[in-house]
Amino acid sequence: QVQLVESGGGLVQAGGSLRLSCAASGRTFSSYAVGWFSQAPGKEREFVAAIDRSGGIASYADSVEGRFTISRDNAKNTVNLQMNSLKPEDTAVYYCAVQGRSSWYPSRIGAYDYWGQGTQVTVSS
Repeated sequence: QVQLVESGGGLVQAGGSLRLSCAASGRTFSSYAVGWFSQAPGKEREFVAAIDRSGGIASYADSVEGRFTISRDNAKNTVNLQMNSLKPEDTAVYYCAVQGRSSWYPSRIGAYDYWGQGTQVTVSS
């Protein structure tokens, strides 16, 4: 089992930046692909970004492409999401999740096995 803890959320003005972190427990973190998802009030959870086991391949939602960057450090069991040029519509709770399947489904919520508790990101206009 993997336990995930997100941090780094907060309140920021539009155009600002935040760096979210996801810390994972367990010695097999490098065997999991990691994804970030967001959920705004009254809306469904949606894909933001994902990174494969090695950190060599990343996938992004169109809405964040060019503004957000996902990275991982398997030695430290962490995944980061650098969020730049934030917009009010980025306001949501952000969750990290891991999947251990042999095939990688970066944006498929049902493919993820473990989830963190989420961290709130609020972008003011």
